[in-house]
Formats: sequence, C-alpha cells, structure tokens
Amino acid sequence: MALEVCDIPPRYGVGETAKAIVRAACGEHRLWYRPFIDRDGRIASLAITEAESGNLADNGLIAWQRVAGYWRESGTLSPMAALPGAQSCLAQPGERTTDNDCRAFLIDNPWSAAFISWVMTRAGVTGFVRSPRHIDYIRAARRGGDAARPYRLADPMQEKPAPGDLLCFLRDRSRPVSHGGLVQALDSGGADRWKSHCEVAVAANVGGDQTLYLIGGNVANAVVMRKLPLDRTGRLVAPPPLDAGTQPSPVEAGCSPGREEECDFNRQDWAALLKLVEMPPVQQPLPVEPARPW
Repeated sequence: MALEVCDIPPRYGVGETAKAIVRAACGEHRLWYRPFIDRDGRIASLAITEAESGNLADNGLIAWQRVAGYWRESGTLSPMAALPGAQSCLAQPGERTTDNDCRAFLIDNPWSAAFISWVMTRAGVTGFVRSPRHIDYIRAARRGGDAARPYRLADPMQEKPAPGDLLCFLRDRSRPVSHGGLVQALDSGGADRWKSHCEVAVAANVGGDQTLYLIGGNVANAVVMRKLPLDRTGRLVAPPPLDAGTQPSPVEAGCSPGREEECDFNRQDWAALLKLVEMPPVQQPLPVEPARPW
C-alpha cells in the first residue's frame, strides 16, 4: 500500500517553520477524510462539506463548527463582523437561531483565506498578514521584496515549490494575467480587490513522483488535497488556464458529460508562488566567565 504523503516524515533540510505549517495543514486534511483532486484535475474523493452537521474523522468535531473555528481562531472573523451571521459564529453552538445564522455565513462567504490564516496561526508563523482575503498577504510578500518575511513573492513557473510554500491562482478575471500581470497590478495598486485562492504545499516530488501536493480550504466546500505535475527539475507544469473571454468556464457550458476534457479543476491562472523564508534560529550568547585572578 502506498504511503500517504502527510504520513511521510519531512525530508532532510525542511525547516522547523515549514514542518509546523505542513503538520497543521495535514492534520486538517485527515479530519476531512482526505479528499483530493487528482493530477488530471478531477475530484476523486469528497466525504463531507462545510455546512453539514456530520462528524469529521475524529468522531467529535462537527464540519460546520470546524469551519467557524477557522474564522474565529485565525482572527479573520472581526473584519467580517458587519456581514449577516458573522456575530453568530462567535457564539457557542447549541442555540438554533445563532447556529442557523452562522451556517448561513459559512456558506455565503469564502473561507479559504481564513483557513490559510488559521494554518499560520496554528503553526506559530510570525509576521504573516492574517486576512479573509488572499490578496492581502500576496501583496505583503510583494512589497517586502527579496527581504520579505515570512513569505516573498516568486514566479511559480520559474522557482520550485517546497513544503511550507503557498501556491496561488487568480479568480474571476476576464482573462488570465499570469505572474507578470499580477506583479504589474500589485505595483500600481490595481490589485486590491482582485479575487484569488492559495493553498499550502505539503510535499513535492516524493520518491521522485514529479508531483506537487497542496492542501487548501473551501475547495469543493471542504479541506482538500490537490495534486499538480512537476517537471524533472521540480518546477510546476500547470495546464493552460481557461481564457474566460473566449471560452466557457468549467462551471458552465465547458464542463459536461460530453466535454470531459474541459473538466479540470487544476486549470487555473497560477500566478503567485509565496516562498517561505525560514528565520534563522536565535543564537544565544555564550556565557562569559568571570575574569580569574592570576
């Protein structure tokens, strides 16, 4: 039986911060019964979704309550306080009115960025811009330049993804813009309202399988692993994104039983690789011995 990548010890050289990020993301993926999208962009497994009242894999946590926890524990619920149902997610579950309001909030508002922020909180990553919008920490990585902490922005087609990194695509654009278009927009202040989605890289090229393993929240309304192909050097081999200006989206006429070739959830505008910058360990000064009389 093949090993699950989340059950394989991290390879030599993976930093402590990256290990903590991978542990947090993998732990949640196990809770959601390990759903995944295969290398062909097909959802191969999906057991439970965000608004359900069924138990997660520990047989104690409830699916929708776990999602509410991502919002609360990441600190990303406060910016959403004015939206209907947000305040109800602060209440302890068990009261019908607040439960229903909270579950409606979870359905109506994407929680993928709250999940990433929760992972960073659980992993103890300092300096991460926790936000209900992915573009906020993508922008922070760009503004920091080469000295950015804890993430710097890189071109996903040029640099190799590694455990602890974030891989992001742009959503709802009229046409693909790729990395160059994203950087231009960020530098001109034109990307502030852009919609995006990021996932955590948990493993890359395990045993030479030329596969990148990502975990993201609010993917098919769950915490899902995604497999993407890598080339022999370890760089991403991404399928060309759909051009929304000339082709139907995969949610509309493009993906159907008669057009299976269009049903590829990996076919996205992968525009940003956020490279984790491991902070060097703090060196404790050696104790100074008192001078000895001669």
